[in-house]
Amino acid sequence: QVHVAESGGGLAQPGGSLRLSCTVSGSIVSGNHMRWYRQVPGKERELVAHIYSWGGTYYSDSVKGRFTISRDTAKNAAALHMNSLKPEDTAVYYCSLMQGGQMFWGQGTQVTVSS
Repeated sequence: QVHVAESGGGLAQPGGSLRLSCTVSGSIVSGNHMRWYRQVPGKERELVAHIYSWGGTYYSDSVKGRFTISRDTAKNAAALHMNSLKPEDTAVYYCSLMQGGQMFWGQGTQVTVSS
């Protein structure tokens, strides 16, 4: 079993910053990848950022240049550093672990960007 847990969501003002954290535990194997998604009510879950096992990264156009994904493989953890936040970044953010052809999800953490 794999358990994924996010933390760090909350309220931020436009232009502000937040840092989301993700920890994974259980049957973790090397070579896994980690992702951050977000979802707003009535819309599909959107891929925000991806970090490969070797450290390479991918960002959606909507967050490129503002968000940074990182990981600490030794600690089975990842983070999403969000800067220059916009109201349209408001969503529930989910961390996921991809390994062995499976995807494991956390419960999500709410991020609200509002003045």
